[in-house]
Amino acid sequence: MTRVRFISADGREEREVRASPGERLLEVAQADGQPLEGTCEGQMACSTCHVIVAAEDFAKLPQASEMEEDLLDLATGVTRYSRLACQIRLDETIDTLTVRIPPESRDMQGR
Repeated sequence: MTRVRFISADGREEREVRASPGERLLEVAQADGQPLEGTCEGQMACSTCHVIVAAEDFAKLPQASEMEEDLLDLATGVTRYSRLACQIRLDETIDTLTVRIPPESRDMQGR
C-alpha cells in the first residue's frame, strides 16, 4: 500500500489516503474527491490532471515520457516537479507520495 497525501492548492488542506499497487494517481485522486479533471480519462491527451510532486518524492517516480513533458508544457503553474497524475502508476516501491494540487488547470482548448 502507498500512503498518498494530497495538499490543496492554497496549502490549507491536507488529506491522506491509501492506494493499492497498480492504481494510477489520477484514479486515487478522483476517488478522494480531489479537483483533478482528467478530461481525457488518462489517455494523455490533455494536462488537466497536472500535479506537483513533493521534491523529496519526485525521484521515486519513473521519468516522464517525452509526450508527458510536451503536455506539461500546456499546463499552467508547471514546476520542475510537475507530473500528469494519469501517468503515475503506484507500485510497491512507493511507500509514500505527497502531491500538491495546482491552483488552476487548462484543458486542450486553452480554457
